[in-house]
Amino acid sequence: MVVFPLILLFVMFIFNIPVAFCLMMAALSYFVLCPTGLEAFMVVQRMVASSESFPMLAIPFFILAGTIMTYSGISSRLMSFAECLTGHMNGGLGQVNVLLSALMGGVSGSSNADAAMQSKMLVPEMVKRGYSKAFSAAVTAASACITPIIPPGITLILFAFMAEQSVSKMFIAGIVPGILITVALMIVVTIISRRKGYKPVREKRATGREIWHEFVQAIWALFMPFGLIMGLRFGVFTASEAGAVSVVYTLIVGFFIYKELKPNMIGRILKESIQSTCSVMLIIVSAAAFSYYMSWERIPQMVTNALVGLTSSPWVLLLIINIFLLILGMFLEGTASLIILTPLLLPVTTALGIDPIHLGILMVVNITLGGMTPPFGTLIFVVCSTLKLEITEFIKESIPFIIAMLIVLGIITYLPGVVMFLPNLIG
Repeated sequence: MVVFPLILLFVMFIFNIPVAFCLMMAALSYFVLCPTGLEAFMVVQRMVASSESFPMLAIPFFILAGTIMTYSGISSRLMSFAECLTGHMNGGLGQVNVLLSALMGGVSGSSNADAAMQSKMLVPEMVKRGYSKAFSAAVTAASACITPIIPPGITLILFAFMAEQSVSKMFIAGIVPGILITVALMIVVTIISRRKGYKPVREKRATGREIWHEFVQAIWALFMPFGLIMGLRFGVFTASEAGAVSVVYTLIVGFFIYKELKPNMIGRILKESIQSTCSVMLIIVSAAAFSYYMSWERIPQMVTNALVGLTSSPWVLLLIINIFLLILGMFLEGTASLIILTPLLLPVTTALGIDPIHLGILMVVNITLGGMTPPFGTLIFVVCSTLKLEITEFIKESIPFIIAMLIVLGIITYLPGVVMFLPNLIG
């Protein structure tokens, strides 16, 4: 009966039941069926208690800020700036796709949301200009893996909350890995575009004047992540307050600077933000109830002892964790995976001297990459269902991008200085 909730959880995953309800029902089964002396209402109590957290306010604030960016003209200006920088390269729109994901920096809330947005916004234009739909879909899914890693990604905030780490350190640690993945994907796009003859968007490289013009237009959007990191670093505001600052900032930019945000859009913005926030928060509170069951049965301690007994080498342990997370990422959405696994993996990695910030970046990269790994990655289904594309066609085109990201994953796994350089430098 101790492992029954775990078995039930994965059985429900197989039948494609929503993640939040899987976690909720698995936790409830433990309190109802096992003779623990605990009442079933503990599930509801834990769910409510987990939501009563001031740091968790950062999540709805950042989701709202990301939605405002879409309506206020910030996203379109970022796209124009990305096109100005990379439009002259082979596979110009593919390069724009990758760079736009890096510039958006995860404020869309999740890689799945970013993939859905770019599937509607960029892929039709790519297909119109001669790119194959399968290649366009593969670029979109691969570039969506960048957004949770570049600050202010929601998953970075979640890990910091779960592991009791500094949000600003997590933000700073995500910068170099995010840039490495961006560069790796742009190299792959260049190689494939040369072979398939995908032409640049622009006939020649943008002049300095053009780049400066687009930079000035996008500077209000580009300043936001920089301002947030500096504000957190110097104690101007907390992570939750940073989310509120982001909302106010995007409203000011949308209403008074770009002047594309109109009062009649507020209703739609709030509706989309509430829907996105509810789906994320329902997973979080359900995972909190499930985590209570795991803590009561000391499952994290058992996992720690099992892994330490398996190997005492941190390098071997990191390889095992990478493989495990990649496989799990095929089945679970990143938010749920992060919430469930952080309490399990943090004690054992800390015991072997692995920095929690390093572990957090590895978990975010692994889980996100698992989302586009065949055959069950969630990004595959998001992109293919949006574009009405056969999964087999997508998988064939996605292999070079997966290989590139696995190489970057290997680098940040076994060269921890790549991840920890900036956090240690800034202190």
